[in-house]
Amino acid sequence: MTSMTTPPVDQEDEEMLVPHSDVVEGPQPMEVAQGEPASTAENQQVEEPQSMKFTWTIDKFSRLNTKKHYSDIFVVGGYKWRVLIFPKGNNVDHLSMYLDVADSSTLAYGWSRYAQFSLAVVNQVHYKYSIRKDTQHQFNARESDWGFTSFMPLSDLYDPSKGYIVNDTVVIEAEVVVRKILDYWSYDSKKETGYVGLKNQGATCYMNSLLQTLYHIPYFRKAVYHMPTTENDMPIGSIPLALQSLFYKLQYNDTSVATKDLTKSFGWDTYDSFMQHDVQELNRVLCEKLEDKMKGTVVEGTIQKLFEGHHMNYIECINVDYKSTRKESFYDLQLDVKGCRDVYASFDKYVEVERLEGDNKYHAEEHGLQDAKKGVLFIDFPPVLQLQLKRFEYDFMRDTMVKINDRYEFPLQLDLDRENGKYLSPDADRSVRNLYTLHSVLVHSGGVHGGHYYAFIRPTLSDQWYKFDDERVTKEDMKRALEEQYGGEEETNPGFNNTSFKFTKYSNAYMLVYIRESDKDKIICDVDEKDIAEHLKIRLKKEQEDEEDKRKYKAQAHLYTIVKVARDEDLLEQIGKDTYFDVVDHDKVKSFRIQKQTPFNDFKEELAKEFGIPVQYQRFWIWAKRQNHTYRPNRPLTPQEEAQPVGQLKEVSNKTHNAELKLFLEVERGQDLRPIPPPDKTREDILLFFKLYDPEKGELCYAGRLLVKLSGKPIEYITKLNQMAGFAPDEELELYEEIKFEPCVMCEHLDKRCSFRLSQIEDGDIICFQKSLPSASQEASQYPDVPSFLEYVHNRQIVHFRSMERPKEDDFCLELLKVHTYDDVVERVAQKIGMDDPSKIRLTSHNCYSQQPKPQPIRYRGVENLSEMLIHYNQTSDILYYEVLDIPLPELQGLKNLKVAFHHATKDEVVIHNIRLPKESTIADVIDELKTKVELSHPNAELRLLEVFYHKIYKIFPPSEKIENINDQYWTLRAEEAKEEKNLGPNDRLIHVYHFSKETAQNQMQVQNFGEPFFLVIHEGETLAEVKLRIQKKLEVPDEEFSKWKFAFMSLGRPEYLQDSDVLFKRFQRRDVYGAWEQYLGLEHSDTSPKRTYVNQNRHTFEKSVKIYN
Repeated sequence: MTSMTTPPVDQEDEEMLVPHSDVVEGPQPMEVAQGEPASTAENQQVEEPQSMKFTWTIDKFSRLNTKKHYSDIFVVGGYKWRVLIFPKGNNVDHLSMYLDVADSSTLAYGWSRYAQFSLAVVNQVHYKYSIRKDTQHQFNARESDWGFTSFMPLSDLYDPSKGYIVNDTVVIEAEVVVRKILDYWSYDSKKETGYVGLKNQGATCYMNSLLQTLYHIPYFRKAVYHMPTTENDMPIGSIPLALQSLFYKLQYNDTSVATKDLTKSFGWDTYDSFMQHDVQELNRVLCEKLEDKMKGTVVEGTIQKLFEGHHMNYIECINVDYKSTRKESFYDLQLDVKGCRDVYASFDKYVEVERLEGDNKYHAEEHGLQDAKKGVLFIDFPPVLQLQLKRFEYDFMRDTMVKINDRYEFPLQLDLDRENGKYLSPDADRSVRNLYTLHSVLVHSGGVHGGHYYAFIRPTLSDQWYKFDDERVTKEDMKRALEEQYGGEEETNPGFNNTSFKFTKYSNAYMLVYIRESDKDKIICDVDEKDIAEHLKIRLKKEQEDEEDKRKYKAQAHLYTIVKVARDEDLLEQIGKDTYFDVVDHDKVKSFRIQKQTPFNDFKEELAKEFGIPVQYQRFWIWAKRQNHTYRPNRPLTPQEEAQPVGQLKEVSNKTHNAELKLFLEVERGQDLRPIPPPDKTREDILLFFKLYDPEKGELCYAGRLLVKLSGKPIEYITKLNQMAGFAPDEELELYEEIKFEPCVMCEHLDKRCSFRLSQIEDGDIICFQKSLPSASQEASQYPDVPSFLEYVHNRQIVHFRSMERPKEDDFCLELLKVHTYDDVVERVAQKIGMDDPSKIRLTSHNCYSQQPKPQPIRYRGVENLSEMLIHYNQTSDILYYEVLDIPLPELQGLKNLKVAFHHATKDEVVIHNIRLPKESTIADVIDELKTKVELSHPNAELRLLEVFYHKIYKIFPPSEKIENINDQYWTLRAEEAKEEKNLGPNDRLIHVYHFSKETAQNQMQVQNFGEPFFLVIHEGETLAEVKLRIQKKLEVPDEEFSKWKFAFMSLGRPEYLQDSDVLFKRFQRRDVYGAWEQYLGLEHSDTSPKRTYVNQNRHTFEKSVKIYN
């Protein structure tokens, strides 16, 4: 997601506009930047939401020639708004549309306002086909506009037949609800409510609402505290300890708590924290993990005791005495919202009896096909009942996901024994009173394309509710927690001049937690320090103390200056080891935290004690950043400056007072190495730093510094330099000036007979020197002079090489140069692993975001140098992956490698073959090659090659098609014997047959294909009953199992169920020999095949048993 001012590139169709941030690659977060929808403390006064529907009619739309187009200003909630569109798209081929704060440039500093809104392009022919998208946002100076970069395709908008543009007029609607917020920043959750919130990592509000709910089930919290952990455990590696730490901080902290340790213990990286996951899925996975971690401990079985209930699936024959039952457990229940007015209506629907009769009779073992009743009844409910409300579902008519914002009521008390226990099975224990009281309401605010999550909880089941909205906790009344989360529409009264209208409420409950009345004293128990392990208390109290120290440190930071003092000792320690360019790394020198008002002379006294250098022997130089990005001492501090407070000193290059002050302490020493007063410095004197290079050893070190005359010449100081280096006084030296090192090294020979002034040498410059080498020695030395050595240091790169077979482990490291060519790199790798032919080495770059190899390897000589291999977007890696090929890479690149799954005609097995052929080969060549590797049912059998994706057949490859552009990375290539079309008569048709089930994923009912798709011949006049017999025989399905299968004509993903008497021939239209691709015969049944993972590239599907050869 990106801000409007930073136009996005290649956004997804439904992408929402949010501020730009450097997030990881891959799918972006659905959650919009957090708004604050009316969170208030009990003693705050907040105006009721104010609403308005604004209609904007734009004439001569196609003639608009401006990039941006604004509507008139309209006022909602006392604020000025306008709609902003990009008629030709904001760098995308979609209409871009946003809600904009019209007067943002004139508002007071720190302004902020929250709005829920929807934007729509009206269909002027059929209003119901209008395109409407909704969201909510906290507007501020940095984010004064919000909306959708890819609102709708321009091709649809400008198509007169679609109804969005009529007579060159477009109509746009904006519905806006504003709620004013007072005193947001100074609000103290702990002080106002006694509770603290959780920090949002980017898109983790869905997790925060769930964690707060679980934390406020004290029995659960106590069980987490009693999970065994040790003082040697680390939170980022232990889910129990991370959860204990989080719960402890929620219980005892005064400010909001971070969740990073917990998400790290989940194995999540930054990428996962910016991905909004499904709450129900997270709830299940977390509980399963905890259930597993609790095994063998004193709290084993806690998850089941709290959340596990059981229901009975039954099929009961009407005319004979036969009943089939199956007991199943559940941790939560998914309830329909669509078509149900409240929770009771959903439970009624849950236990609704289905009649199995007519063509849908039940096969009852020895009784054959029978009329029957099918349904579900509950054996027992858990003490803590979690209800997932199905607010999101797939709309087949619109072919998109939609959010169900319908009104859906839920009671404060839920009686599941009502009407003589209509929900209970005959085996249920009727002595248990299933009366529940509402504990928490988890809310989704927004639409299917984005939103925000928060929770209303009453921790002690009193009348007081609290809203937990990430970091902010507020007291709320029952109406806000219950009625306002029912969803539906509400009547608004926008003002004197506007008629009222009904506004869809986009905030509504999606998960409810109830606690059984008879268990509430056990569940809502006391949890105090005695429940917390001693090592945990010590660890967490230490963390709290450290956090408090950090907080105080941060709060007082504006009163202090950090002074970093570099000395000769630091230069001696660093140069040639950690530092080669410039003179020092300031992060590794002694630093002092000094109050800004402290006189600098007092600070000198402190340094005298610290370093043992009397004040009169100290001279301080201030640093400056030069235009060439080097950083050098610039000039001594003046007496006037040293008389000032520390806080008033600043670097020459700094325009403002910095919190950090960097100094170089110049100390002169006499013959006995004791400090002496520094020499006088006039305008004619400059301070130079000297580095000594040894070409024989390839080593650089700090030699010292000198105060020299500008008018002097380097040759006059040769004796002094020889003395510093320990050379003979008359040793011949070569001198070089180190000028800069970024983006490239500049180190130039210095004329010894030219004055420093003429050579433009100044304070803080660096002179590197070495012995003059005879020609023979120069040739023998790898880096014979200072420039070549510095060039080497600048370009050297330690690269970690990993085998593609073990991409998580380093195999070996090599020191290379960034300028090394492709050939240089593969030669070094081949040499390291003992290979004679470097051309058989193939390299792959590293993806810095996914921490995996990139999908495509580096082509032979496809990059100029090592730097290009290591770059990934704006990041540089130090990892490369290698693999050893059986043929040279240039030869391999002329070949196409395909993975083909061969399905045997008579055996129930799949064998994957690697087919390697020249790129100009055809499918016929692939089939010929395959025939030499596979076992056929008879020698003359014909093979065909199919493209299969998610259990559907998408293509039959013609024999003449070239293989070069076939992508088997995301599609399965399937080979099988072609029998059906061989026996195809003039009045026969070949159709696609796929398995499917209707499953619920992320609170949505979807058609899910599974298993192996296949072709089937149908004959003219043949009924479904006759086709079923052939399918049963082909698939070898037992009668009892097959009797439960349903058959449907599937078109565009929608099932139309068939009767045994239906003639299939009439349903399917011949398009070509392989039938209509968008239509198929669907076999609906449960997926009972063993869940063996068949890994094909990056996909995981469940297939037949797999063998991999060659």
